[in-house]
Amino acid sequence: MNTASEHTIAQPAVTVIGLGEMGFALAGAFLDGGHPTAVWNRTPEKAEPLVAKGAERSATVRDAVAASPLVVVSVKGNATARAVLESSGDALSGRSVLNLTDGTSAEARAVAEWVTGQGARYLHGQIMTIAPGIGAAETVIFYGGSDAVFEEFQPTLRLLGGRGTLISADAGVPALYGMAVHGTMWGALNGFLHAAALLSGAGIEVKRFLDDARPSVEALLGFLPMLADEVDRAEYATPYGALQHHRPSVEDLIRESEARNVDVAFPAYTLGLVNKAVEDGHATDSYSRLIEYFRKR
Repeated sequence: MNTASEHTIAQPAVTVIGLGEMGFALAGAFLDGGHPTAVWNRTPEKAEPLVAKGAERSATVRDAVAASPLVVVSVKGNATARAVLESSGDALSGRSVLNLTDGTSAEARAVAEWVTGQGARYLHGQIMTIAPGIGAAETVIFYGGSDAVFEEFQPTLRLLGGRGTLISADAGVPALYGMAVHGTMWGALNGFLHAAALLSGAGIEVKRFLDDARPSVEALLGFLPMLADEVDRAEYATPYGALQHHRPSVEDLIRESEARNVDVAFPAYTLGLVNKAVEDGHATDSYSRLIEYFRKR
C-alpha cells in the first residue's frame, strides 16, 4: 500500500539572490510554502535566520543559480541585478529568472534581453506592497515577460501574493504599472495632506472632515475610469465639468491657503496647467485634456 508521503508532490527548488528586507521576506515565503530554498547575499550573515529555518546558504552566485530551476533576484537596482547574474557564468543557461528588482521599464527590458541571451527565460515582477505584505491574499504583483515561466511557476508565485497577474509579454510594463500606481498615490496623498493643513489650520478635525465628506472623496475614484476612457480615445470634449469651471475653484483654494499660511505650490501647479489649457482654447474640455500638458512637446 502506498503511504501518504509517496503521493506528496515535491515542490520545485527556488533560489533567492539578495536578502535585504524584501528578499528576506521572499525567501521566508518560499520556505513556509515547502520549497527547498537556496539563498545568497553579499553579506552572508544575513542568511543565518533563513538557514535556521531550512534554507541552503550558497557560497557563490554560481552555486545559488545552479541550485534551482527558478532564480529570484531582489537587489538594489537593475545594474546590480545584471552584475550579480553575470557572475554566475554559464550556470544561468536553462534556468528561469524572476527579477523583482525596482527600476525603470528600459532597465527591466535590458536585463530581460541579456538574460534571454544567456539561454534563460525571464519574468519581471513589480511588488505592490512592503515586506510584511508578502504572502498575503490581497497582495498585488504585476508580472511581465515569459508567459511560460508564469504558468509553470504560478503555484510558487502565489506564495508571494494572492493577486499576481501576468499583464504583458513586455518585461518593462510591470515597472510602468508600479510607477503609475505610485504616481497616483503620491498625488492623492499630497492633495489630502494639503487639505489637512488647510483644515487643521482652521481648527477643524481632519477625521471629522473625512466622516462628513466621505461620499465626495470616495466618488473621486469612481471618476478615474471616465478619465481613462477619454485619454485612451484622445477625446476631451465634455458637456459638464469643463476646465473653465475648475479654474475659479483652484484660484479660491490658492487664496484660502495663502490666508492660512499653507504652502500654495501644489494647487498653484494645478492652476498653471488649467490656465495653459484654457489659453490654448480648451476651456470647454474635460479635465483629462491636461494630460497633453504633462507630455513634453
